[in-house]
Amino acid sequence: MRLLHTADWHLGRTLEGRSRLAEQAQFLDELADIVEEEKIDAILMAGDAFDTVNPPAAAEQLFYESMSRLSSNGKRPIIVIAGNHDNPDRLSAASPLAVHQNITLLGLPTTDVESIHIPTSDEILKIAALPYPSESRLKELLAEENDELALRNSYDARVKGIFDKMSEQFTKNTVNIAMSHIYVAGGSSTDSERPIEVGGAYTVAATSLPANAQYVALGHLHRPQMINRAHTLARYSGSPLAYSFSESGYTKSVTILDAGLGKEVKVTEIPLSSGKPLTRWKAKNGLAEVYTWLDEQKDTQAWVDLEVHVEDALSLEEIHRLRKLHPGFIHIRPVFKAEELAHETRSQREVPIEELFTKFYSRQTGGGAPDAELVKLFLTLINDEEVSGKEDEK
Repeated sequence: MRLLHTADWHLGRTLEGRSRLAEQAQFLDELADIVEEEKIDAILMAGDAFDTVNPPAAAEQLFYESMSRLSSNGKRPIIVIAGNHDNPDRLSAASPLAVHQNITLLGLPTTDVESIHIPTSDEILKIAALPYPSESRLKELLAEENDELALRNSYDARVKGIFDKMSEQFTKNTVNIAMSHIYVAGGSSTDSERPIEVGGAYTVAATSLPANAQYVALGHLHRPQMINRAHTLARYSGSPLAYSFSESGYTKSVTILDAGLGKEVKVTEIPLSSGKPLTRWKAKNGLAEVYTWLDEQKDTQAWVDLEVHVEDALSLEEIHRLRKLHPGFIHIRPVFKAEELAHETRSQREVPIEELFTKFYSRQTGGGAPDAELVKLFLTLINDEEVSGKEDEK
């Protein structure tokens, strides 16, 4: 069977007040074309269908119309789980209607495994689907004390326990897939993932993902990426659009899975072309450089973060003129000579040892961030070494 893995649509999201709904509709049109061209048997949507728990009506309408279209009147099953941005009760409220089109909407975490008949291949797909499992949605307190490390360990153990119980329901006669909206340690995040405690207490170890699953479809991180330390194939499909300037230059995609009974899943990434790119301009030669780029019609269809180096403040008239010449300017930030000198002075100073350790940890873990206890332990070891060295010198 051929499965399509997608996530993090964030329907209704804006960019500094600019609507992205037309771009999101463009993506969903592109997705509909992909599922037809690639002969997709079922779709896995790993959370954050919406950007807020109370999405605008236009976003909900776009979601349900697209679900109906993608399901092809029930011929193509769709499984959707709630992410941290979704209202779980609101998402699952439409289940009585959605089920008639073979659409499964899952709001709150349970240990139930969905058995989905795939009409086009006449096979059974078992989905260990775990919607965003916060303490409140799990309806339990995971740590008595206010200690981040204790909560992290409890949370990781709880999620692993849920996956283990689900995995018991996998069989040799079914295609077995897991899906969740969680932060897996080591995943590379961006600025547009608003709090799911990225790098904090709500973190799951890669080794806690279910080894018995043939593939784990993940949602939350907006950069498409494999999770290398997992005991099975695990991947974030990423968001379909760039939602912050930290995602500038990322290729957006959906993931296609070719899965069979007891076989290793073949993973294929399908690039997306929908939506406007987000790009950064740094005009170090001042406004003249900006006007040159505008004359060259650079990035005319992009959302632009502009940093322009100037000696004097930009007037309101100048800012209005720039926005009129390029409606895609999101930020126009002047950088003054004094700020440049301050930045150069800062870069020339010795970087604090804890900052160096944080950067080293991030490189080694593929974007992870050390918690306060780990940094404290590192500094303690360094200080002990320094003291020991001084004692030896004596």
